[in-house]
Amino acid sequence: MHGALMFRMRTTMLLALFGWVSSCVTTFVPLWKNFNLDLNELEIWTMGLWQVCIMQEEGATECKTHDSFLALPLELRVSRVLMCLSNGLGLLALVFASVGLDCWKTCEGKPNAKKQFLLAGGAAFSMAGVTTLVPVSWVAYTTVLEFWDEAIPDIVPRWEFGEAMFLGWFAGSFLMAGGLLLIYSTCLNRTGTPATMSPCSHPSHPKNTDLVI
Repeated sequence: MHGALMFRMRTTMLLALFGWVSSCVTTFVPLWKNFNLDLNELEIWTMGLWQVCIMQEEGATECKTHDSFLALPLELRVSRVLMCLSNGLGLLALVFASVGLDCWKTCEGKPNAKKQFLLAGGAAFSMAGVTTLVPVSWVAYTTVLEFWDEAIPDIVPRWEFGEAMFLGWFAGSFLMAGGLLLIYSTCLNRTGTPATMSPCSHPSHPKNTDLVI
């Protein structure tokens, strides 16, 4: 039972770690939106939270950083803040969960402290997932509204979903799944036998006692 629990927690950590790395990539790549110009189909414009890029068919890419944070649309400004918050929460969750899983000497004999670290790590992973899904979904919603806005002439290019949008949805889902599974595994472990209560606990040796008749 102890081995199965350790395997489940490590698998959960890998799932959450993959989600966190994907969330960091989503934050910084300029692939949140893209569109093609009808006058020049050899160029693809892409936009991210930090810059706009022009990708040409020959393979050359030219990027320009957004001139001003305050000049960005509201959804992009909020997305910057939330995605950075998500990255920070994911890093904090990794630290907490690692302390709970690894057998550090400072935690020997303190299984309850390790469980608290695991629960804190699971909660931070879940919050990181929420703060990833919210901005990605908000930008996707505004993109759909602008694409079907009848007030915009048909000749005006429309932004569409970029690859980073889908990566962000996967990242948020993995973070939430990893966090919730980590909390579930830790709570399930509370109901186990004392020998299997802590992933870092070592089997205790029986002490010699005198037989009292």
